[in-house]
Amino acid sequence: MMEKKDIVFCKGGGCTAKLGPGVLSRVLDKIPRKHDENLLIGFESNDDASVYKLTDDIAIVQTLDFFPPMVDDPYTFGKIAAANALSDVYAMGGEVKTALNIVCFPEQMDLNILGDIILGGTEKVQEAGGVLSGGHSIMDQDVKYGLSVTGVINPNKIYSNNGCKIGDKLILTKPLGVGIISTANRVGEASEKAMQKAINSMCTLNKYAAEISRKYDVHACTDVTGFSLLGHLNEMVAGECSAVLNSDKVPYIEEAREYASEFLLTAAAQRNRNFLESKVQFNIDDFAMEEILFDPQTSGGLLIAVNPEDADELIEELKTLELPCGVIGEVVKEQEYKIIVNK
Repeated sequence: MMEKKDIVFCKGGGCTAKLGPGVLSRVLDKIPRKHDENLLIGFESNDDASVYKLTDDIAIVQTLDFFPPMVDDPYTFGKIAAANALSDVYAMGGEVKTALNIVCFPEQMDLNILGDIILGGTEKVQEAGGVLSGGHSIMDQDVKYGLSVTGVINPNKIYSNNGCKIGDKLILTKPLGVGIISTANRVGEASEKAMQKAINSMCTLNKYAAEISRKYDVHACTDVTGFSLLGHLNEMVAGECSAVLNSDKVPYIEEAREYASEFLLTAAAQRNRNFLESKVQFNIDDFAMEEILFDPQTSGGLLIAVNPEDADELIEELKTLELPCGVIGEVVKEQEYKIIVNK
C-alpha cells in the first residue's frame, strides 16, 4: 500500500499539466460546429465555460476541470482543484448550483487519500453555495481530481472573455507566480513561507471578487489559469483592440521572481511563450518578470476589463477582500502587437 506522501510524485501538477494553447487551437479548429441559437457561448471564443439559454431570464453555465496534484497534502489538493473548477462559472458572471466529482485514482493506493481529496473539494463546493450531487471515477496510474460544475446566469448579464472596449482598465484580483513556486517546491527549492502563500491564493474562491464586480460596468472577464496572464489576455483582446500592461503594477508572489531568476521554470510556461512570441512586445529587460507573465496559474485570479469610470471604485471595494489586486493596464486601439508590456 502506498503512503500518502507518494502523491507528490505525480507529474506536472495543477494547470501546468494542461495541453498548450497551440496544440488545442489546431485540434479545435477542425471540430464541426452545429448552430443552436440558444447556445450563447461555445468553444469558438475560447471562453471559460459554455452558456446555454433556457428562458429569457435563465441560462445554464457548464464547465469542467481536473488535473494531477501540485501539493503534498491530499485535502489541500482537493480544495485547490475544486476552487479552480468553480472559478470558470464566476468568470462568466454566474452563480454555482451543482458539481460532480471527476476522479482518476490508482487501485492500489490508500483510499483514505481519495477521501481526503474529495473532502477538500466538497468543502469548497459548499463554500461556493453549490451542492455536490455525484461524480464518476476510473482507475488510473496517477491521481487526478476535479469537478464538472453547473451554474446559472441571466442571459443578458454574461461576461464573455472578449467583450472589452477601448479605454477599459484591466484589473487582476490575485497574484501571479503559483506555477513557478509549485515547481520550485517539487524539487525542494521553495521556502515553506512561499509555498503557503501560493496555497492560500489557490484555495481562495473567485466568488467574492466576482460578486463585487457585478456591481460595476464590466465589459469582459476571464480567470487566469494554464495559459498564463498573457495567454488569457491575448484571448480577451481577440477583437479590434490591443492591451498595454504595466509590469510594475502586476501583483505576484515575491519569491516567484527569485525562483524564476534561478531558472526554476515550467515546461507549460515555455509552451505559452512559444505560442505568444509573435503577439507580445516586451519593452522591458527583465527575464524573471517575463516568466511570471507566462507562468501557468492554478486557480488564478479574475482578469477584469472594466469601464475606466468604475475602475477606482471597483479597486477600493476589492481591497476589502485583502487581495493584492490593482489596475495593471488598459485596452487600447489595435496595434501591431496584441499585448505591449511596459515597465
